[in-house]
Amino acid sequence: MAISLLVDYGLAVIIDWFIGDPSWLYHPVRAVGRLIQITEKLLRRLLGKISLERPQRVPWEKAFGVILALSVAGITFAGVWIILRIAAWIHPLLFHIVNIYFLYSAFATRCLADEALKVHTALEQNSLEKARQQIAMLVGRETSHLEPGEVIRAAVETIAENTVDGVLSPFFYAVIGSCFNLAAPLVYAFKAVSTLDSMVGYKNERYLHFGWASAKLDDIANYLPARLSGLLIPFSFLLMGKGFRRSFAIMLRDRRKHSSPNCAYPEAAVAGGLGVQLGGPNIYFGKLVEKPKLGDPTRDLQTHDIIQTVKMLYYTSAVTFIIGFLMIIAVRL
Repeated sequence: MAISLLVDYGLAVIIDWFIGDPSWLYHPVRAVGRLIQITEKLLRRLLGKISLERPQRVPWEKAFGVILALSVAGITFAGVWIILRIAAWIHPLLFHIVNIYFLYSAFATRCLADEALKVHTALEQNSLEKARQQIAMLVGRETSHLEPGEVIRAAVETIAENTVDGVLSPFFYAVIGSCFNLAAPLVYAFKAVSTLDSMVGYKNERYLHFGWASAKLDDIANYLPARLSGLLIPFSFLLMGKGFRRSFAIMLRDRRKHSSPNCAYPEAAVAGGLGVQLGGPNIYFGKLVEKPKLGDPTRDLQTHDIIQTVKMLYYTSAVTFIIGFLMIIAVRL
């Protein structure tokens, strides 16, 4: 059983690296997103039936937000577990096919790289409008006004941040889950939390209190992987020939600057590895938000920095895969 789980884990990573997420293949996160929409609608309907003044409504919104976060994560975990059990009952081979599919679809290395490279291509072709449209697919900030340097910064920042969300964290939970034969269910419980944060974890009027639990749960889920990124990203830059010291030093110096407890670790490590400064003003929902500056402004960002950050993404993915593979062998064999 342990050998077959190692094979599933390895094949899932390889498929992600070489295929990514083709548009014709249904992605389970779409079902998670639909579950979030349905659950939110039901909870808001129940909340609407409770007649409360605004000061009293806040704790109720937070309470219903907690129910949303825990129920979606729990249902997702249970749903994947049940699907795998049914597949195993039908045939062992079907179990492994479904298990590989769930694991592979949870990893986002190739997908993230492809989307970032589209931005790079548009900039190289001097098509700023197309680059703005492409980066809008990756970031939550408003992009219609961005200058080329700001587009590059947005691409580098989102690759850095999603190295944790889309690579390290799924690997982390796949390895932990493999120790208990629960790799895919645990990974998808994490994906549910991540999707919750992307859909309801906003600090606007609609979600400030209702999405609070989802945002906090995402912070907790990414807490350890984010800190691991503070070591793995500098090590990846070392393998790329860019050195470990500067990346690690900037990460240590700037890791607490961000309002998020996790974002600054990968972003500061990437800023140090590239020798640039990240952060600065962004516009979200028409509101100017000044993000903390990470790294030193030793030079301006260039389009080539997108390529270098994508390389870092693949190196980090490969190093994390090898570490996870060895950990599974140590625990299960």
